[in-house]
Amino acid sequence: MHSIEPALDESAVPMLERAASIGVWRLALAGGGKLSWSNQLAAIHGQPPGYAPPAQHACRHYEPGFQARMEQLLRACSVDGTPFDEEAQIVLPDGRRAWVRSLGEALRDEQGHIVAVQGAVQEIAPRGLRPGTLLRMGAALGSGEAFVTVDGNGQYSYLNEQAERLLGAGSPQLLGRRFWNSFQKTVRLRLEEQFRSACSRGVRLEFEELDAHLASWLEVRAFPFAGGMALHLRDVTSRRKAQQQLRLLEGSIARLNDIVIITEAGPFSEPGPRIVFVNDAFERRTGYTRDEVIGRSPRLLQGPNTQRAALDRIRAAMEEWRPARVDLVNYKKNGEPFWVDLDVSPVWDKERKLTHWVAVGRDVTERKLAEEKIQHLAFYDPLTRLPNRQLLMDRLHAALNDPARPREGALMFIDLDNFKVLNDTLGHQKGDMLLQLVAERLRSCVAKGDTVARLGGDEFVILLENRGDKPLEPATGARAVADRILAALGEPYVLPGYLHHSTCSVGVTLFSRSDRTVSELLKQADLAMYQAKGSGRNTVCFFDPEMQAVVSANAALAADMRQAWREKQFQVEYQPQVDVAGRMIGVEALLRWQHPQRGVVSPEQFIPAAEETSLIIPIGRWVLDQACAQIAAWEHRPDRAHLSIAVNVSVRQFRHPEFVDEVMQAIEQSGIQPHKLKLELTESLLADGIDVTIAKMGSLKEMGVALSLDDFGIGYSSLSYLKRLPLDQLKIDREFVKDILTDANDAAIARTVIGLAHSLDLDVIAEGVETPEQRDFLARQGCLSYQGYLYSPPLPVAELEAFMDRLAATEAAPA
Repeated sequence: MHSIEPALDESAVPMLERAASIGVWRLALAGGGKLSWSNQLAAIHGQPPGYAPPAQHACRHYEPGFQARMEQLLRACSVDGTPFDEEAQIVLPDGRRAWVRSLGEALRDEQGHIVAVQGAVQEIAPRGLRPGTLLRMGAALGSGEAFVTVDGNGQYSYLNEQAERLLGAGSPQLLGRRFWNSFQKTVRLRLEEQFRSACSRGVRLEFEELDAHLASWLEVRAFPFAGGMALHLRDVTSRRKAQQQLRLLEGSIARLNDIVIITEAGPFSEPGPRIVFVNDAFERRTGYTRDEVIGRSPRLLQGPNTQRAALDRIRAAMEEWRPARVDLVNYKKNGEPFWVDLDVSPVWDKERKLTHWVAVGRDVTERKLAEEKIQHLAFYDPLTRLPNRQLLMDRLHAALNDPARPREGALMFIDLDNFKVLNDTLGHQKGDMLLQLVAERLRSCVAKGDTVARLGGDEFVILLENRGDKPLEPATGARAVADRILAALGEPYVLPGYLHHSTCSVGVTLFSRSDRTVSELLKQADLAMYQAKGSGRNTVCFFDPEMQAVVSANAALAADMRQAWREKQFQVEYQPQVDVAGRMIGVEALLRWQHPQRGVVSPEQFIPAAEETSLIIPIGRWVLDQACAQIAAWEHRPDRAHLSIAVNVSVRQFRHPEFVDEVMQAIEQSGIQPHKLKLELTESLLADGIDVTIAKMGSLKEMGVALSLDDFGIGYSSLSYLKRLPLDQLKIDREFVKDILTDANDAAIARTVIGLAHSLDLDVIAEGVETPEQRDFLARQGCLSYQGYLYSPPLPVAELEAFMDRLAATEAAPA
């Protein structure tokens, strides 16, 4: 017969707990958490049988320096199932301390969810522990851990087999040697001091150091007892390397600008995978702290506009254990939405078991907003929110080519009158406000389905459709709309602190679906608008073929000018400038064009064309070189050396970025004294970019060049600008001189300009002086320099030289 050994009686468990000084505990997570202690665990803590603290105070019996660490371990085990094995001090009811080893692990249900945490506590250095007990403890640990004892001088007194194996030597070789001598020389003295201090105070000593003989890192935990210390030794080289790599990885991830979230590999269904790690960028960009999200589902970032289709793609990828990439709307802690370009990838262990999901999200909110803005800017003006040129062109193409559109229509080009004056006097901010008000009024003037667009600046275009089948109806309807526009835009505009009055000029061209191109229509409406401006502004003009003829004539003139420049048909003439005694003080250089077929072409014709075609740039430079060369020639003659030459500078020429350098180069090449060159600038330069104008004038002034303001009083000057300009002279325009004796207003203007010049310590000269009476009137007012047909018309160089010789002879003749 075989005897049957009886099974272990569960009543023996408490006896085993007492024998090993081990107590067990269990923390149920459901229902707010319930903590259970065995009686032996209560005894270890110095408490009566049946005692167990509330779950929220499970770690309160630990010494304060260990409480945070134990709470962290317990929380990690509860959330992601991380087991722990830690040694710590507990505080007994009488205030004494005891060392314990605490172990914990997670319990899961059939679905893999963590439902409880359980563990054990072993008293490893109880109060009153004797050396013999330590030796027995070392023997008991012999099957697992390296254990040694050292005396009060740090000399080995006992080693178990694991310690001998770990230290690479047997007890005969190690007994009597000081344990710190195996570590690096640089730390031996420090370890000795720490050891002796711990022994004298009876406190625990714990450190990790590199064993110089083994080239391995050892973890040492030392517990004091009477006459020495008990040491647990553990090779932690692999752990140290892993920790170092982990720190490098965590440091790198923490510094990423991209959001990083790591979750456990739980199912995607509710409650979903739980977050176990987030980096610094996550906290910065979401407003959540790590403590607020660890253990929670990433769903906390979702909101009302999070795309369901993107979430479904992530779900499908996770179910198939493959990566996914989506653009997703997430929400910050404060409820603010933000876009992320999200990459979600699975992580496997060595056994190809799925362990975690890693989500890396780049905040692309700015990019998304920029894409939306670009999409809007592609078709709408950002200031007025009207359709822009691109959308207008699309609608014009459709109006001309889409069979479903009406056969007749009208295109209107609208330009505000004197808009630049408003910008310069009140500033661009009020100018923008005016444009927004204009846009609103234009919308109110057209029917639904018509297009009001802004081309840029103060230019607007209206496309009128659905005007019927009869040819006259589009014209009648367009005229009615144009009249409404004139009336609406002529009403005062209430701007902050200012009531502004404005008008507009309107050009209209009619079209049918296939007779003209979009480009032709825009040109015709633009021409009609300029015709309206030329007719006095605040009016409407319809395009007719005569306008096209004018444009063609201007184009022919421009072509002739290019040929004239190539064939050197231009020449410079000079008109004398004299003082009140009739002595010549200088000349003005004037450009003339003798065309082989056209004859003499008026500067009033070809100068605007040169401006439009940019030919004024090379022509202006040529005139400047001619003037400097003439000054240089006169400097060698004593009777001519005092003469200056005034050169007109166009707006386009002055605004050229190389203009100042060109003036300097002309002066240096000719070798003249700079003050004999006078540049005459028109008031139109002050209409825009006044700061740049003043800066350029300052550079010319530093060279020594004289500066004169031409046509003063008819343009854009204001006292606020004038006092900032580094001028030498004001020039009274011929329009005021012509009727100065018969028109009281012209006389008053002339007196004002002369008085202003004197008050600003500037010279003043009048052009267009044709009679002695005009000269005498100007002289009485204080203007002592003149230019005009009273003295001489513009002359070629040879005739000018003869004129000056005659003038000199007259001055030399006896009275």
